[in-house]
Amino acid sequence: MRRKKNAEKKIIVTTIMLIILWILGFYLYVTYNNIEIYDSNYTAERTQSTIEEQTVENVEEKSKTVADVIEETVESVVGISKLKNAGTSIFSESTENQLGLGTGIIVTENGYILSNEHVTGSKYSKCYVTLENGNNYDGTVVWSDSSIDLSIVKIEANDLKYITLGDSDNVKIGETVYAIGNPIGFEFRRTVTSGIISAKNRTIKLEEEENTSYMTDLIQTDATINPGNSGGPLIYPNGEVIGINTVKISSAEGIGFAIPINIVKPIIESYKNTGNFQEAKIGVYAYDKEVIPYLENGISSNFQEGIYVTEVIKNGPAESAGIKEGDIITQVDETKLNTMNDLREYIYTKQPNEEVTLKINRGKIKKDIVVKLGR
Repeated sequence: MRRKKNAEKKIIVTTIMLIILWILGFYLYVTYNNIEIYDSNYTAERTQSTIEEQTVENVEEKSKTVADVIEETVESVVGISKLKNAGTSIFSESTENQLGLGTGIIVTENGYILSNEHVTGSKYSKCYVTLENGNNYDGTVVWSDSSIDLSIVKIEANDLKYITLGDSDNVKIGETVYAIGNPIGFEFRRTVTSGIISAKNRTIKLEEEENTSYMTDLIQTDATINPGNSGGPLIYPNGEVIGINTVKISSAEGIGFAIPINIVKPIIESYKNTGNFQEAKIGVYAYDKEVIPYLENGISSNFQEGIYVTEVIKNGPAESAGIKEGDIITQVDETKLNTMNDLREYIYTKQPNEEVTLKINRGKIKKDIVVKLGR
């Protein structure tokens, strides 16, 4: 009887083990069939990651704050004076009026500095420059243009930290900007103020010593600009210069103006690449429709494009070619014109004796006139 029970136990145990083994085998079979086996003849290709590859350079760039950028930019900002101070620096307790103190920016590593003409003086003038590290240099004005109040000074220095130039054609109202300059004197040198771009293509009327002139195509900002800021940079948060601070409205707060940087870019490039600039002249003064209302001579500003010729220089290239007062110049070569600065910027890229074609409207007549540029 006991043997019979033992035999039944063995049968049950064996049956259970066989069932377990069958289940295990079936599981392995199903799992094996679901494993995808790929042919070894495949082509590997990179997939484009949506995350930018992080190099040491861009990790460092991303980690920079606006404060870091401005701190670096300040190294390219200089002080300029028309008078030489007896001390170790042009920055002293003397006022701007005593020393003619203003600001400039280094635009090349070999000592070309951009500023306002009213800060440095006109071409061939001498001025005195103090760098951020305190070193002093005698400077010579190698180029200037009173109509746009810009100048370039050369000092004998190398390996200078120069500023990055931005694109003033694409500025937008409301963008954040910073102004850097040397207001008042020593105590407030390299002051940084912030604001926004308040307006574009502004025109202002200047009356100095019984002379009336107009500055056009200006960038308006509410970043605080004070005496001594003249010639300093108006920059984006990334450190790119979009304008050179020039004047403020003294009767109101928060209204300052900067000259768009693109006007002078061709001249800077020429000095940077060749150490020289041969300035071509076209021989006209013209204004856009924003300026015409300021002129008390009954000129209509109904034209929709181009610039209105108010003066043709006697015996100049334009007069010789047949340009007349009252002509509206709409285009030079393939470049359309909306402001006088558009024409200046284009002519700055040309050499004396080169020819340009002007498209003009003279009343109901439209014609092309070829002008040979002078010196």
